[in-house]
Amino acid sequence: MSVPLFHQKYKMHRLTISLLCTLLTALTPVFATNHLQADTNENQHIAIPADLSDFFQAADGFMQANVKNGMVSYSALAKDHTGLDKLVSAIGSTDLTEASKDTRIAFYLNAYNLLTIHQVVQNWPMASPLDKKGFFDATTFTVAGQQMTLNDIENKKLRPDPRVHFALVCGARGCPKIMNAAYMPDKVQTQLNMQTKKAMDDSSFIKVNGSKVEVSEIFKWYADDFVKHSGSVEAYINKYRSSTLPSGSTIGYYTYDWKVNGQ
Repeated sequence: MSVPLFHQKYKMHRLTISLLCTLLTALTPVFATNHLQADTNENQHIAIPADLSDFFQAADGFMQANVKNGMVSYSALAKDHTGLDKLVSAIGSTDLTEASKDTRIAFYLNAYNLLTIHQVVQNWPMASPLDKKGFFDATTFTVAGQQMTLNDIENKKLRPDPRVHFALVCGARGCPKIMNAAYMPDKVQTQLNMQTKKAMDDSSFIKVNGSKVEVSEIFKWYADDFVKHSGSVEAYINKYRSSTLPSGSTIGYYTYDWKVNGQ
């Protein structure tokens, strides 16, 4: 028996609405607005490609909800990582073919930090990211359709800009404090400058005692990036510090703290 045409259209209309409701319900944990006040977040609505805007907004909400004072809520995420899993999936399927340079930079910064958090959560509890062999140089993820390690993202997509060393957070307390906001395409350059300046002015990151200065081993590991940019490590630090290092300072390196940066 044939079904009248208007009944067919009615059923199709109801099915479409039902599917849309199901999709919105599934995405709610990732895209819902978090009401906790962000300590560094100033991101507003921005005009970026539709296929990427959801990712950046979701990443921003995730960072606001799960990062406080530079520490990540790994214990809570280990109990419920649904939103994080969706972000990891989005990182893998994102198409950057038509993306601008700043969109790519913002994407890879967020991808690195989110995949670091994801890997810690997968291995929680852990005392240090170094507890997992190959954390940075062997474990691969799908990133914009490519298989990449964390080191690949850093070295092949973001360096040699020295500022990225203060935006990429390796899951350890020795890293500069992770920002509780996502990097956004239209302000990523400002955000990179802000994070670099915050690190240079952080007395626990740049330790000044008279003419003796101790800095993170980051400045030793990536010395070439800083020297090529500013001529010396000291010159680079002074470029972003509110007050320059004492004249004639001797610079040494304190031991990097690899304890996990968990709340």
